[in-house]
Formats: sequence, C-alpha cells, structure tokens
Amino acid sequence: MPHHVTDRPPVHALLADGTTVCIRSVVAGDHDQLEGLYEEMSPENLRLRFFAASHRSAHLAADRACAPARSGYRALLAETQGRVVGLAEYDTGDEKDAAEVSIAVADGLHHRGVGTLLVEHLVSAARAEGIRAFEADALSENHAVLKLFADLGLRTTRRFEGPEVRCTIALDQSDTYLTAVEERGRAADVASLEPLLRPKVVAVIGAGRKPGSVGRAILHQLHAGRYTGRLFAVNPAAHAILGVPSYSSVGALPRTPDLAVLAVPAAAIPDTAEECGKAGVRALLVVTAGLHADQAQALLAACRSYGMRLVGPNCLGISNADPELSLDATFAAGHPRPGTAGVAVQSGGVGIALLDGLSRLGIGVSSFASLGDKFDVSGNDMLQWWESDGRTGLALLHLESFGNPRAFSRTARRVTRRMPLLTVDAGRTDAGRRAAASHTAAAATSTMTRGALFTQAGITATRSIGELLETAALLHSQPLPAGSRVAIITNAGGAGVLAADACAEAGLSLPTPTPALIDDLLAVLPDGAAVGNPVDATAAVTEEQLTDCLDRITRYGGVDAVLVALVPTAVAAATGDDLVRALTRAPCRRSKPIVAVRLEQGLTVELLPAAEDATIPSYAEPQAAARALAHAAHRAAWLARPAGTVPDLDGVETERARTVVETYLAAHPDGGWLDPRTCADLLACYGIPQIPWAWAETEDDAVLAADRLRGFDGRVVMKAHWPGLVHKSRQHAVHLDLRGDSQVRAAYRDLETRFAGQMTGVVLQPLAARGTELFAGVVQDEVFGPLVLFGLGGTATEVLADHAARLAPLTDHDVHDLITSPRCAPLLFGAHGNGPVDLGELEQLLLRLSRMAADLPQLAETDFNPVLATPGGVTVLDARIRLAPCRPQDPYLRRLR
Repeated sequence: MPHHVTDRPPVHALLADGTTVCIRSVVAGDHDQLEGLYEEMSPENLRLRFFAASHRSAHLAADRACAPARSGYRALLAETQGRVVGLAEYDTGDEKDAAEVSIAVADGLHHRGVGTLLVEHLVSAARAEGIRAFEADALSENHAVLKLFADLGLRTTRRFEGPEVRCTIALDQSDTYLTAVEERGRAADVASLEPLLRPKVVAVIGAGRKPGSVGRAILHQLHAGRYTGRLFAVNPAAHAILGVPSYSSVGALPRTPDLAVLAVPAAAIPDTAEECGKAGVRALLVVTAGLHADQAQALLAACRSYGMRLVGPNCLGISNADPELSLDATFAAGHPRPGTAGVAVQSGGVGIALLDGLSRLGIGVSSFASLGDKFDVSGNDMLQWWESDGRTGLALLHLESFGNPRAFSRTARRVTRRMPLLTVDAGRTDAGRRAAASHTAAAATSTMTRGALFTQAGITATRSIGELLETAALLHSQPLPAGSRVAIITNAGGAGVLAADACAEAGLSLPTPTPALIDDLLAVLPDGAAVGNPVDATAAVTEEQLTDCLDRITRYGGVDAVLVALVPTAVAAATGDDLVRALTRAPCRRSKPIVAVRLEQGLTVELLPAAEDATIPSYAEPQAAARALAHAAHRAAWLARPAGTVPDLDGVETERARTVVETYLAAHPDGGWLDPRTCADLLACYGIPQIPWAWAETEDDAVLAADRLRGFDGRVVMKAHWPGLVHKSRQHAVHLDLRGDSQVRAAYRDLETRFAGQMTGVVLQPLAARGTELFAGVVQDEVFGPLVLFGLGGTATEVLADHAARLAPLTDHDVHDLITSPRCAPLLFGAHGNGPVDLGELEQLLLRLSRMAADLPQLAETDFNPVLATPGGVTVLDARIRLAPCRPQDPYLRRLR
C-alpha cells in the first residue's frame, strides 16, 4: 500500500498528571522552537538523544522536522500554552512497512507521559499509512526510552550491539495494546478530574447579592452544605455574599481556585474563562445556557489552552457527597444524601429526579455530574472516576448522546465487571417503527444501535427513570440471581396471578415445585393452601408460617429468586401478624434475591429494613418487581460469561482490500455502489463465499455465460444491474429458473427493453439449491462506527424486519448472540425437521463481514441478501457494497473531545 503523509488536525490529550497538551503536526514555523527544545537540553540528555552532546545536532534535527512534507516521514510535536515540550518522528526511508522512530522530551517534563503520548499518536498515524513496525536505536544506558518502548503494550524485541540497543516494535493493534492505552488514559483522566470533583478551593463567579440568581443558589448550596474546602465568591460589587468572602476578580482571590463555577451571562463566558485560565484555575463548571457558536468555541479554546477540565455549559452542577468534602455545587432544591451511587446525566431535570429518588431509597450518591451540553467531561470520564474513587458501587447514566461510543464501550465493559451500570435508553425516536426496507442503512435504527452498544458492554438499559430506580433498588440491596427461575409466594390468589403474568412477560420462568418441596410446604402452611407456582398461602397464613415457607423455598435449589406478593387482610390485623416482617428475618436467605410486592404501597419502590443492616426492595406493582428481577438475571448471565475475544481469521488480505477501495474512490471521489466485479474482488479479500457468477453486457455474452454456469439441472438466474439499484425484486429486475438458450435470450431482451438507458449489464448465476434465506449487512454509523446486522433474508426481510445487531469488531460471543437473537433462529438449529444449517460457516461469514467493516471505514454500507444457509454450507447469493470517502479515525486514540 502506498504511504501518504496526510495532515492530521491538532488534538488535545491528557498527560499522566492530568495536565493537557496539544498534539499536532510540525510546520515550518516551528523551526526555532524545535531548535530551542534541543538547545535547552542538558548535555547528558543531548548525548542520550543524539549519541553525542553537540548543539549542531539540534539545528539539523529542527531542519529535518520542518522540511517540506515527504512520503514516509511524519513529525508530531507536543505543546502546552504555545511552548513545544516534545517531538516524535518516524521515517520509512527505503523501507515500505517499517520506519525509524525517535523521541525527544524537554528537560523538566520527563516521567509525565509526554513521550508515550506522542508515540501512541505516531503509532496511530503509522498504522494508517500501512507501516507495520517501528525500529529505534538507543544507548543501553538510556533506561527512560527503553522503558517507554517496553511499557507501550506492543510486542518489542531488543538486539544489543555494543553500547547500543536496536529495538523493533510491532504495530499490531492487539487487545494488550488497547488495554495498556486505556490504563494510561484512565490514570490521566482521573488525575485531571481531581480539581473538579475533589477541589480544595472553589470560587463561584456571578453570585448575585440578591436572591434569585443561579450563582447565588449554588453559593448557598456550597455554604449550607458545609463544603470543607475554602470557598470564595467573585463579585466586584460585594465584599461578602451569604457570609462568604467576595472579591472583585479571580486574580484578586487570596488563593487560586481548583474549581471555578461560572454563572455569568453567556456574553461574559469567554473572557471569564480566559481570566480563570491565566489565574491557574484547573477546572470550570459552567451552568450558563444559551452560548452561541463563537462563545462556545472561545470557552473550549480557553479550557484547552490552559488545561482546564470543563463540565457544561447549560447544566445543573456537580457534587461529591463524600462527608470529608461535602461538595454540592448544584442549584437543586436539597442536598444529595451521601451514598454509593455515581450519577451522570445531561438533563438537569432528570438529575434532580435521580438525586431525589436515590436519597429517598437510602442508596445515596457518591458523586453527581450534570453534564449539560457536554463540551468536555463526558459519561466516559465519570465512569473512570467511579471505577477509581473507592466509594461508588453503582453507576447510573442518562446520556442523550455519545461522543466516542467505541471508547465508551471498552470502558463500560471493564467497569460493569466491577459494579452495575444502569442507563435510560433515552431518545428512542424509532421505537416501534419497523424497518420496511431490505437494505442495511434503512434497517439500522438508532434504537437498534444503542441497544447493541448496551448489550455488548453489559449495561443495564431501562426505559424510564422509574424503571431505573426500581432496578437500582434491587441491585443495591440484593445478591444477583443465578438464573431466571422465580418462585412466587402470595397470601391472595389474584395477586399471585398478576405476579405470574408479570414474570412471564419479563422473560422469567416459573418452575413447578417438586413433590418433595410440595410436601415440605404443605407441612407448614395453613389448610387450603395451594402449593404450585405461585404458592397461595391464603389469607389465613401467619407470620411464622410465611417465614417457614420462605425459608424452605429459598433453600430449594430449583429457583433463583423469590417474589412475595402481599395484600393487607383483616385476618393478619386481628392476630397481630406482620407478614412484611417475615421477609426481613432469617439472614441465611441472603444467598438469593427476595423482592416484595405490596399492592397498597404508595411509592413505586421502597427499601424495607431487614436483618443485619440489609434491605429488601418492595414494589407497588408486580411488573416493576419482575422487570427488576429480569435485569438482575441478565446482569448475572453477562458476568458469568467470560469476556469474548475477536478470533483470528485466515486468508484475509487487508492491504489488497484497501487498494481496491482506494482505486475505486480515486475514480469515484463521491463514492457509490460497487459494480459486481469490484464487489466480488472485495469479498474475495476476506474469504467471503459467493455463488459462482458471470457478467454479460450483450445477449450473446449472456448465453455463453449461462452455458458455463449451468449446474446439474441446467437452470440459471439473470439479474439486471445498474449503479444504485437497490431492490431488484421490487423493480422486477430478476429472472429465475431459466432453461436453455432461448429463455436466456428472451430474459435478456426483456430486461434490456424495460431498463433501456439504465442497465449496464446482467449478472448470471446458477439457480441455487433450497435452503434458509438470511440477511447480513453492515452500516457505518457516524458516531457508533460499523454496525453488523443479521436476520431473516429474502423478500421477507422487508415485512418482518427480523434483525439483530452488534457493533464491530465482533467477538466470538457477539457472533453467537447475533445468530441466536432473531426470531428466525430456530430455523437455523433444525426446527421443523430440516436439520441445522452449517453454523460454523455462518459464524465465519459474520466474523469476516465484521473484519471487513472494521478494516475499511470507507465501507458505508454492505448488504448480503439473500445469504443461503444449508447443512452443507453458507453462500452469499447477492451482495451490494457502497463506499464513501471517509477519513480514517482511530477510536481508541487518547484525545479530549
């Protein structure tokens, strides 16, 4: 593949200590600064860099980096507040797939991650140019650079040659490398959030002297909430507000704030942010709404220039309920109760509802962030904070948009192994709408894409704030069930029926008790009890009898959870029995989750105090309890399954595929649907099986092609083709079951006549054997990346829309889920006595399709319909691919939004 030195836009990223640097390509105007970078180095560092302490080397190095762009060479620099602090470069020389790499970091900035960050960006650029390895010479005593290479997470080999070491670094993007990058990013991210979420000094800018302003409300919350750090107000017209010292400007403050809260008019935001940056503020919370584009750009530019993290604008605020800090920088009505739930939302109204609900349940909050317009700090940042803060045991997100879903997905997969992560699937604009189209882009809805992200990352996705709190109550208070088998106990038959319906609708199973369990339960329950599932203990059941019944069922190995549906009765009231108390006794029951349903309960969900400081969730409706149990069962199943891996595939020719794509886009700069030949070439690069076919542009050529393709029964299929043809069947552009030359000629003439001026030729294929017709495809989502769809194919796909979706690259588990999720899945496993299809080949097809989509960001849409699946194999009968110009982006490269 040819090397192309393409310009990359500047990006900002975090160093190990949480400070910000800009990574950008070197330009000619950087010469003096680069020369100064080397001239300011100590003689020892110069010797380690150039193997000799010569300032002449500095001039030559700057000349090389600032020379006109040339093939195979790239130089990236790191700068902070206009000062160049590092340089990394590679040069392929006469090589095609290897490059010499070198790194220089300013004195005083070593061990802060400058060199590692530059090399990560250089690795990403090199991969995009087809470079497979970096090579570097270093003195054996240069321990810093040798450690940098060793710690990258890439395969590195060393060869000692006297006092020098020759290092070779393979640039494979393995999971080991991504994990190493993630860990460095997580540490840097958490460090950068310290001034925001654990500030020692806070200043509120824009707090008014009179009640009614947002700034004054936040100042009141901080002061009344007993924030333990230093608190100041900035208002030139006041010396004190609400008893808090006030100063005329940020620069006049006696101590530099870690966090500045900006509650000034939108027009004043850019200048205020600039003032904060110059004063050394490390983080901004901007609650102001209504910034226009120029104001927003200026705000973010100030944050990037001075290395300030930013929450907002247009947000409710942030809080850290750690009693040692008591930071409540919000304008919510009350203070959040300290607890273990981390909460991040974009909507302030949703944030208030969650804070109130969590406080009411007694779960409380560890830290809270209303992200607002999310210019900088995102849900991904908050996940990494909660993962590291030592206090959070439950994470709740309400996100209306995703900045980098693939990076978010990797972070979420890691975090959800440690704590439940719940979200509301907000913005379901496509809910209930069937995808009445047979091509991939039309079938892929935003709801489906988000669902794939949540499923693969192990995120518990609910449909409302109420359902989120109901599920959080269960996950906070009860152990996870081992499966989805539920036993129902009730003192009222009608309540038991409602609970049974709710469990079945939620996908839970109600196993029939064994004869031994039935005898055991009848021995403790009152006469007239019905021992099935539900167990109707009758209105005559006493507290002691219910306790015994519950003990026996929880010890029974045939159920994973217990739902107890109770209604108040005069019988219990007359005897003084408290049936609810029966649920909260006997701590041995905590090995399985127990939930209560009390139909008379006023609140949707409560947490009942139980033995040993435990709690039991109680719901007002059986549907809420069943939904929460189903979510818990899904989480348990996700945790029980090992993390999937992306399998290695043989016979993949990625470089040849990229050449095919580049060649097509060079001739078609705006992209388009590939012709059959190019489409087949691309599929061949990934070993995707196609039925034999031939191309014909004349009637005589069609006859000759048909003669070559006729199978054992001599029948062929003819399909018209022209660029952009989507629905061949709908256009009646297909002739099936053609026998003999005369039928082939007649079919060709018919297509030629009806599609005159459009048709560029025909595709001929042998008539395929009978089998199950499937659909497989890919669509490149601008935000989420490649999405793989699978389901029932043929013309039925338009009507039934029986599709499942997962984000690429697919793991072995993803492929299994993709195959088993559609409603048509039983057909693949031999339903109706037809025998199972070749599942191994079907998995291979989906994995190869996923690999093609991951390799080629220009692949806008791929559509295999139908895919013929039989016990003997899997074959693509019709394939369409659309390419679009796309600048490759590395979704895992460390950079700020």
